[in-house]
Amino acid sequence: MDFFTSRDGTTIGCEKAGSGPPLLLVHGTTADHRRWAGITPKLARQFTVYAMDRRGRGGSTDAPDYHLIREAEDVAAVVDGIGGPVRIVGHSYGAVCSLEATLLTDNVDRMILYEPPIPSDLPVYPPGVPERMQTLIDTGEREAALEAFFREVVRMPDHEFVQYRALPMWKSRIELAPTIPRELAIDRIYTFDTNKFADVQVPTLLLLGGDSPALFQRGIEAVHAALPKSAVTTLPGQQHIAMDTDPELFLEVATGFLTD
Repeated sequence: MDFFTSRDGTTIGCEKAGSGPPLLLVHGTTADHRRWAGITPKLARQFTVYAMDRRGRGGSTDAPDYHLIREAEDVAAVVDGIGGPVRIVGHSYGAVCSLEATLLTDNVDRMILYEPPIPSDLPVYPPGVPERMQTLIDTGEREAALEAFFREVVRMPDHEFVQYRALPMWKSRIELAPTIPRELAIDRIYTFDTNKFADVQVPTLLLLGGDSPALFQRGIEAVHAALPKSAVTTLPGQQHIAMDTDPELFLEVATGFLTD
């Protein structure tokens, strides 16, 4: 594992594999670098893949004061530490961190953002969900909290949840459940300012599941309107985890853009 130091001194670990142009993978909520294990071997045939552990998990340390912008600084620190130009694939919450990182470094070559949960006029979660999840976590019922996150926040359908729960990463996600509440606070701690991105010239592909909830559709629309060099691709029949439910489709679309 390679290690990089963020602006506030936090250590960020990255699992490195393959050879070729550098590609940074930034995972979403309740995950670490292993979230990409199913597709990393194929990506590593074309890229030097850096799958990072976001702060507070895996090979990365944490800090007492949390904010999403600290995570953007982490992404920028890894990009600058690798040395540009670097391609990025950011998923969900990790996509928001990656987006903000483009304001902190000039070394991002191109970027894929898969369903960033940008706050909008639509609720991120039903009323009371964060509080109920925190209670479950505090009483040791981490798996129940994790299930509530995927069913009530991500709005994962039953057939997809059954498939997802069977993945090897599920047990690790249970252990990472305590990191969920601070990320669910995105609608309170983060404001998406479209004006900030008017000068960002990073070619960006925005991925949207064809069957995804309106929250993610609205987020894609907002980012597409803000970024001068963005395009939207819809993944037919997919929702939030196409890299798991249809990895061949995900890889075809992603590598096509990253190698264009």
